[in-house]
Amino acid sequence: MKAKPILAILAALSVGGAAVAALNRDKIALTLLERGANQALAHPTIEGLKTGLHAGFCGTGSPMPDRDRAGPCLAIVAGGKLFVFDAGEGSAETLNLMGLPTGQVQAVFLTHFHSDHIDGLGALGLQRWASSSAKTPLPLYGPTGVEQIAAGLSQVYAQDRGYRVAHHGADIVPPSGFGFEAKAFAPPAIGAEAVVYDQDGVKIIAFGVDHRPIEPALGYRIEYGSQKIVISGDTKMCDCVTKAAQGANLLVHEAIAPNLTQIMGKAAKGSGQAGVAQVFHDIENYHATPSQIADIANSAKVGGVALTHIVPALPLKGLEGPFLGDAKQKFKGAFWIMQDGDLVSLNRDGKLSKRHVLRD
Repeated sequence: MKAKPILAILAALSVGGAAVAALNRDKIALTLLERGANQALAHPTIEGLKTGLHAGFCGTGSPMPDRDRAGPCLAIVAGGKLFVFDAGEGSAETLNLMGLPTGQVQAVFLTHFHSDHIDGLGALGLQRWASSSAKTPLPLYGPTGVEQIAAGLSQVYAQDRGYRVAHHGADIVPPSGFGFEAKAFAPPAIGAEAVVYDQDGVKIIAFGVDHRPIEPALGYRIEYGSQKIVISGDTKMCDCVTKAAQGANLLVHEAIAPNLTQIMGKAAKGSGQAGVAQVFHDIENYHATPSQIADIANSAKVGGVALTHIVPALPLKGLEGPFLGDAKQKFKGAFWIMQDGDLVSLNRDGKLSKRHVLRD
C-alpha cells in the first residue's frame, strides 16, 4: 500500500476517535450540568442554618478593582432568617453562589449611602422579586434619605418591571412585589444607639459611627438569643464601635492598610494620575487599620474579628502580613481577613467556626 492511502486511513481513524471523545465529553458535561443545577437550586447552605447566628460574607471588597471580591455586603442568618447589610456590586450573585438565595432575603439594612455600598441593590431587588414571586416590596432600612434611594431604583427599573410582568405573567412576578419599601429612621448620633428592628427574637440596633465627612454613617449590632454580631460599617477608629461591640461574639470591621495604599498613591502620582493619588491619600483618614481594630477588639473583649471592605486589594497571599501589621500580635483571638464566600457560625456556647461555601 502506498504511503498516501495509509496516511489517509490513519487520519480518518484519528478523526473518528476525536468525534467519539467529543461525544463522550458532551455527555459528561451535560450530566455534570444536571447535577450542578440540582445542587445549586437546592440552596444547601441556608437549609443548614435553621438555628443560631451566622455571618456570610457576600462582598468583602471596596471601590478598588478586585476580581475576587464583590462590593460590600454581609448576610446575617438568625434563626433561619436571612438579612443583608449593604449591597455592593456583584453581591447578589455571590449570595446565590453561597447557597443564600436572594429570594429569601427578609430585609436590607444600609450603613450609609456611599455608591459602593448601594450599587448592587437593583440586582438584589430584582432577583428577590423574580425568584420568590414576592407579593410585597423588599424592606430597605436606613437613615433618613433611604426613601430617595428606594424611589430612584423604582424609577430606574420601571421599564424592566413592565417587560418582566408582560413576559412571565403576574403570577410569577406580581407587580405588587417589585422594588423596595423604604424603612427610614432618624440616624443616631456618633456613639448613640437605636433599635431599628425587633421581630421573632431578632433584634437589630443601629449606632452612629465616624465616617466624616460622610453623614449619616452607621454600624449595626445583631442580637439573637445571647449571641451578638457587630458590624462597624465604614468608620475611622472610634470609641463608638468599642462601646457597641462590648462582649460581642464577632466584630465585623472594615479595614485599610495605609502602608499599602501609599504605595498605590505613589504609583498613581508617578504615572500622572494626580486625582487618583489624591483619592489614595484621602481615604486614609476615615477608615481603620488592622492594628487599631485589634485595640478595639481587646477593649471590647470580643470573641473574634472578621476584616472586610479590604483596602487596597490583596492580589498576592504574601501581602496579608503587611496588611495586618502587628494586629495578630495584639489580639490573640480569631483575626481573619475575610474572602467572598466565607461563612462564620456561632455554636451554642458562642464559639466561632469558619468555612468557605462559595461554589465555583
